[in-house]
Amino acid sequence: MYKVLIADDHAIVRSGLSFLINQQPNFQVVAQAASGNEAFFEVERAGVDLIVLDLNMPPGENGLITTQRIHDRFPKVGIVILSMHEEQDYIDRAMQNGADSYVLKSSPDTELLSALKAVANHQTYVDQNIILTKNDVAEINSKDNDVNVKIEGYSDLSGREREVLPLIALGYSNKEIAKKLYISIKTVEAHKASINRKLGFKNRVDLVHYALHHGLVDF
Repeated sequence: MYKVLIADDHAIVRSGLSFLINQQPNFQVVAQAASGNEAFFEVERAGVDLIVLDLNMPPGENGLITTQRIHDRFPKVGIVILSMHEEQDYIDRAMQNGADSYVLKSSPDTELLSALKAVANHQTYVDQNIILTKNDVAEINSKDNDVNVKIEGYSDLSGREREVLPLIALGYSNKEIAKKLYISIKTVEAHKASINRKLGFKNRVDLVHYALHHGLVDF
């Protein structure tokens, strides 16, 4: 039985997807998440095999960043992107960042089910309504397109610091961040100081500008 996590900011979408997937043999939805950070935590907590992930779950971390974080930390977890974004750049970057499949929300249910079965068998799957050119494939396979390479200093941050950064940018207090990440307020303060030191920020305004400029958060 493959354990599945549904990550989407709309409860009704999560419920619908759960109902659909739970009807399929060998697949069971064991957890849900409404944001990128929640998804990251649930992957570890629930020990899932597959995740169906929306790229746009504001306010919160950009879905492309979430995809990469999950892939880097849990490389054996299959990632199926289910998104309204049909732009080729989104598709290329999602696949390059570690997604195993990309399915459009506008497509019929059969596309998602085909994607789940393919990824469960360690195969990639791209929605049949998406046409990948040779240039797209080259872009996906290019390491130069890696998000962390494009963001100066970001790769120097620890995994936890990358979790804290978007929450600071979104305006959460130290207490709220501590509660969300299940850490102490002093630990949050230590992470903030480390982020500022590594990236050369003087205040939160610098951090917000950085997060917005590099697309690290969705409002």
